[in-house]
Amino acid sequence: MSGEIAMRERRREAMRVLAHVQAADIATRMNDVAVPPHQDLRTPENGLVMLRGRVGGDGAPFNLGEATVSRAAVRLASGEVGFGYVLGRDGDKAHLIALCDALLQSPEHAEAIETEVVAPLRAQMQAGWKRTAAEAAATRVDFYTMVRGEG
Repeated sequence: MSGEIAMRERRREAMRVLAHVQAADIATRMNDVAVPPHQDLRTPENGLVMLRGRVGGDGAPFNLGEATVSRAAVRLASGEVGFGYVLGRDGDKAHLIALCDALLQSPEHAEAIETEVVAPLRAQMQAGWKRTAAEAAATRVDFYTMVRGEG
């Protein structure tokens, strides 16, 4: 059971990284990986999802609005099925994410995807966050109160 949980966590972490980077960055990293034969179970398509919110003291749910999403599904020749969902209308990114998801489940390809695609993109994403934090810190203003000598 712990192997299944570890696989789920590995996939979850990879999807988090892949959802936050550009499709071109994923495609560039995928060029270094030997992609096995696969078929599209669901070609990239766009749709809408309802966003739910909660408000008030009791947290009563309400429909906040709709968001556009793209989704895709891929099956490797060895049988692994991967899914990709992204906010917006980027079908290519959804397809790349689905392919990475399927490859992460394959014992032959999981390590290559992790080291060649996910780990470098994770480092790139974290560097971007650090750069943004440093830029924001440079504009920080510290306010303080001086005690006046009047008494």
